[in-house]
Amino acid sequence: MRATITAPFSDTRADQLVWTLEHPEAEALAARVLTAPGLRLELRVLGASHQVALDGDATALLETVACLPQRPGGLPPRRALPLPGMGRYDFRSRVRPLAPDALAERVERLAAEVAAHPGGLIAAFPGGPHAVTALTAVLAPGLVRWHSWHAYPQSGELVTTTTTVSLP
Repeated sequence: MRATITAPFSDTRADQLVWTLEHPEAEALAARVLTAPGLRLELRVLGASHQVALDGDATALLETVACLPQRPGGLPPRRALPLPGMGRYDFRSRVRPLAPDALAERVERLAAEVAAHPGGLIAAFPGGPHAVTALTAVLAPGLVRWHSWHAYPQSGELVTTTTTVSLP
């Protein structure tokens, strides 16, 4: 699913992004809901990057990767922790510097892949065709996994995150 965002994004570099499971729900500029028995997953593109809301029979989880002015920036390379009533949560992130041509090529490939993915959402922001936030998700028995990509053409960075929730 493709979405065109009219509001400019508010984060401009990878080092402004913060990861948290404690931020309240923010207004989504674009969203996609996926369901499976006992699960609801909402992929949410924000002006400041993304949130993913996972609601299960026993508990709920809200992952935020965004520019949060009240918190110092910088994504952790990995966070793994148990989730009461849900299983195990594992978050990984990577920031890749890319030359302008390489970033443009990667974003164009990514846009096609995400748009064709049955659990995909990609949003393009004004100001350049390669300023995108993209998410894909898969809900499978005992496992929920989502990926995100945040492209920053102005700084030549591509941020990739992968989150896996192992369900009991």
